[in-house]
Amino acid sequence: MTGFDSDERVDIRGRIRAHGARQLMIARMSAPADWQGALRGAIAEQRRAPRSLLASGSDLRLFLESFAIFFTATMMFLL
Repeated sequence: MTGFDSDERVDIRGRIRAHGARQLMIARMSAPADWQGALRGAIAEQRRAPRSLLASGSDLRLFLESFAIFFTATMMFLL
C-alpha cells in the first residue's frame, strides 16, 4: 500500500446533495396532502386533553426531576 497522497481528494458533495434530495422526496411522499390541517388537528387534540401537573412531558415534572438530580448530586458532594 502506498502512502496517502494529499492531492487526491474525494468530493462527496454531489452524493450528499443527491441523498438530501432523495430524503426530501421520501418525506414529501409520506406526508399527508393537507399536512397543515393534520398538524393543527393534532395540536388542538393535545391541548384539549386534560393533563395532570406531573404528566409525562409536563414542565413541572421536568423541573422536579432536574431538581431531584441536582439535590442528590449536591448532597453526595457535601458528604
